[in-house]
Amino acid sequence: MDFQIVAYVAAGLVAGIIGGVFLRKRLVEGHGADMNAQGKKIIEIAISQASQIKKENLLKAKEEAYNQKQFASDEIRKEKQEVKEEINRLGQKKGALKKEWLAFDKRQEEQEGQNAAIQQQKKVITEKNKEAELLIGKQRFQLEKISGVSQEEAKKMLMESLESEARMDASKRLARIENEMKMEADRKGKNILALAICRYAGDYVADKTVSMVPLPSDEMKGRIIGREGRNIRAIEAATGIDIIIDDTPEAVILSGFNPVRREIARLALLQLITDGRIHPARIEEVVEKVTKELEGVMNEAGEQATFDVGAHGVHVDLINLLGRLKYRTSYGQNVLQHSLEVAFLCGIMAAELGIDVKVAKRAGLLHDIGKAVDHEVEGSHAIIGRDLARKYGESEEVVYAIGAHHEDEPPQSVLDVLVQSADALSGARPGARKEMLQSYVKRLEDLEAIATAFDGVEKSYAIQAGRDLRIIVDSQKVKDGEAALLSQDIARSIEEKLTYPGQIRVTVIRETRAVQYAK
Repeated sequence: MDFQIVAYVAAGLVAGIIGGVFLRKRLVEGHGADMNAQGKKIIEIAISQASQIKKENLLKAKEEAYNQKQFASDEIRKEKQEVKEEINRLGQKKGALKKEWLAFDKRQEEQEGQNAAIQQQKKVITEKNKEAELLIGKQRFQLEKISGVSQEEAKKMLMESLESEARMDASKRLARIENEMKMEADRKGKNILALAICRYAGDYVADKTVSMVPLPSDEMKGRIIGREGRNIRAIEAATGIDIIIDDTPEAVILSGFNPVRREIARLALLQLITDGRIHPARIEEVVEKVTKELEGVMNEAGEQATFDVGAHGVHVDLINLLGRLKYRTSYGQNVLQHSLEVAFLCGIMAAELGIDVKVAKRAGLLHDIGKAVDHEVEGSHAIIGRDLARKYGESEEVVYAIGAHHEDEPPQSVLDVLVQSADALSGARPGARKEMLQSYVKRLEDLEAIATAFDGVEKSYAIQAGRDLRIIVDSQKVKDGEAALLSQDIARSIEEKLTYPGQIRVTVIRETRAVQYAK
């Protein structure tokens, strides 16, 4: 504030001096004679004005200083008030913190007391546990002494009881779940299979390859043998088939494992008998001619089969192998006819299930292609057929279905299961296959023997031509819940020990009888 006053005063003096100098200069220039008088007057006026300006500036400076002082005092008063309020707030917070600290100390003391009480309780509980263990040990010893059963034996008995209860509960749950799952699946599956059987009209018994050649008379046997047996040796050498001439009237028997060669020998022998000229040169000529004719017949049969099924683009070698199946039988069923049946059944069921009908028919037609060469190549006909189909460019899904149709490989798709079902259906339908009486009876005996080998089985009966196995169990040994497990175990044992076409139903029958005598 002093600096401002000095500045105002200095400004007034400077203004007066400048005004005096200016007036003096004017007097000098305009009034030469009165310069001194006027100069004095002007100086006096300037001094008066400067003094007036000085006073005014001093008043302004004082007023400004007062205002600044008043403003500073207000600011200091406000700051003091704020500091006072802040001190009050800090004092309140300090009081609250002090209360909280005292409460915390109190809670800590209570917690320490509780911890001490807990430790005391733990100590008491530990002592009581020791006492309880001693009492339990004494009681266990007394119980073992009274019952005569050790702790390990009691545990074993308890585990067996729990295991039995668990098995019972599991069997009940299993039976319930299986019933729920099978109800819809069985109904739909039966409808599809019934529809496939109804829509396919096949012969009851397929044609069988003839291995016996009729003769016009027994005199022809001598001509077939020839001088010193040269004719019969020539026929056997040319065809690879053994000719059996025995006491059978007006017939000779052709014996050979290769069905195609056996058919060549049959046709050649028929032509030789019809022609009447039987000698080694003629035999070789006729066998060669019949072989070419049979190749054409097999190709035609294979082409006809693919045409009937609608399988286009099949490799020519696979067509030839299909034709060879015309002269192959399985349980008296012609394999080519069986393959056509499987193809048609696959197509019908594939249409019902909504999958590719053409692929299903193709897989069904080729599923037994391995039987055309299985007497020449080692291994299962399913695996041989799989390799042949892959070699001649069939799709991978068809190849896998061929290899899995007898479960040599695990099924991976609906098509695999479809081919399995159609194959079993074609072979198991009534009249499709013939079976030797001895092997049929032996299979029934084996079925009953497998069932009676299980504990709790009293009697077993193979009925419905071996398609249904009825088992009667002892109600004292087998509970209701265990019957389902027993049927599964017997079915699994049959699958492992027997070979059979189609499927066998295993039915376990348990009944409870109450018998009393009136005396």
